Amino acid sequence: SHMLVIVIGALLLCSFAPMASAGNVAPKSDATAPAGQQSNDPEREEWFMDQALGFFINWSMDSQLGAVIGHTVVGASDDYLNRFINELPQSFYPRKFDPEAWARLAKLAGFKYVVLDTKAISGFCMFDTKSTDFNVMNTPYGRDITRQVVDAFRKQGLAVGIYFVAEDALFLHKQGHDPARKQDYALASNNPQLRDYSRVQIRELLSNYGKIDLMFIDGHDSVDARETAWQVQPKLVITAGEMKTPEQRIPGKPIPGPWETCATLGNSWHYKPTNDEPKSGTKLIEMLIEIRAKGGNFLLNVGPTPDGEIPFEQTRRLRELGAWMFINHEAVYEIRPWHVANEGDIWFTKAKNENAVYAFLTNIPNWKRGDRKEFTIKSVKATDATTVSVLGQTGRVVEYKPTVDGMARWTRDKDGLHISVVRAQRIYNNHKWPNPIVVKITNVKPAK
Repeated sequence: SHMLVIVIGALLLCSFAPMASAGNVAPKSDATAPAGQQSNDPEREEWFMDQALGFFINWSMDSQLGAVIGHTVVGASDDYLNRFINELPQSFYPRKFDPEAWARLAKLAGFKYVVLDTKAISGFCMFDTKSTDFNVMNTPYGRDITRQVVDAFRKQGLAVGIYFVAEDALFLHKQGHDPARKQDYALASNNPQLRDYSRVQIRELLSNYGKIDLMFIDGHDSVDARETAWQVQPKLVITAGEMKTPEQRIPGKPIPGPWETCATLGNSWHYKPTNDEPKSGTKLIEMLIEIRAKGGNFLLNVGPTPDGEIPFEQTRRLRELGAWMFINHEAVYEIRPWHVANEGDIWFTKAKNENAVYAFLTNIPNWKRGDRKEFTIKSVKATDATTVSVLGQTGRVVEYKPTVDGMARWTRDKDGLHISVVRAQRIYNNHKWPNPIVVKITNVKPAK
C-alpha cells in the first residue's frame, strides 16, 4: 500500500510538471519586500485615497455566452466543463478590441486608474502565461490582452491595476475535484499545488508588465497571494485582500483609512446582452458623491462585448459622468471626508491641501438654469474670509439673460450658514441638467 501511495503521488506530480518547471517561473524583481510584509505602504495608501475613481474591466473569453464571468463552471457537468475548456476559447476573437479607445474614454470620464480582470474563477488567463494553455494566446485572437490594456492606459497617464483570483476551477478539475468556492480543497492554504500555481502566475503578472500600481485579489483565501505580490512589488497597493472593498453597496457610515466600493454599471460584472438594467448617469454620480463623502474610492465596472467593445449603453452613461466630472473634478480628487458626511441631500467633502469644503446639492433634478436657490448648512462655520462659488461657472454671466444676477452669496446667523446660488452654466441644449451642483466654500471651520 505504501508503494501504491508513492506511485500515485509521482503521477500527480508529473501531471502538473509543466506548471512547476523552472522555465515557467517568472523572473524575480530586483525590489524585494521586507520579510513578511503585512500591509500596504502608508504613502501609497494616501496616494490611493486621492484617486477617487477606478475603471474596472471584467472580460474573459466566456463573454460570448453573456453569462456570469467564470462562475458557470462551478458545479457544472463534465459535458459543460469539457466544452467550456476546449471549445469556447476557440471562438474568441475580439475583432473590434481597441484598448486605446477604452483608455481615452476612461480618462475623459474622470477615471484615474484601471483594474483589469487578468484571470477569472474559471482559470482562463487574459495574459501570456507559461503556467497553463488555458489562456488568450491559445485563442484565434492570439494576442496578450493584458499587455495591450496596460500599455494603453499608461499612455493616457492612468494608474494600472490588475484583478486576480487565486481560486481556479480548471486546476481543481485537473486534480479530480469538482470546481467549487470555499470548500477546503479550493483554498490555496489547503492545496499546496494550487498555491504554488498561483504564485507562478502572480510573479508573471508583477514581473512582466512593468510597475503595477494596484492589485485586487479576489477569493476566500488571499493571504499567500498578497504576500507573494508584495515580495515582487513592495509598493503595490493591494485593495481586495487587504482593505475593505464592499461589493455592490456603500457603507452606512464613513470608514477610516482607504477603502473601495466596487459596483457594476448594470446588474452584471460580465457582458450581459439581455436582461440588464444599466444605472442612470445621475445614479452613478450620486454613488460617487456618497462614496467620496464617506472617504472611499469608487471602482466602477464595465463589461466589454465578445467583439471587444464597451457596450454603447455603458459608454453613454460614462460620458454623462464625464461631463459632470469635467465640471466638478476638484471636489472629487485629493479630498477627505468632512466631519459630517451629509445633511440630508447635501453631501460634503473637504480639500486635502486647501481650506475648502465642497457641498454637493443632490436630488434637485428640475433646477432651471438661471434660477436662484437658497440652502442652510449647519456643519460649516463661515469666517470673514469665506467665499462661496459654484464649480464650473463664474456667475457673472447667465446666457441669454443679461439682467440676471448669477453670483453666489452667503450670510450667517444662529441657524447656520445660508448660501444663495444660481445654476448658470448651460450643459444640455434644452437648458436642463438633472445632476448635482457643487458649491465650493472656502476659509471655513467645522461647526460643532
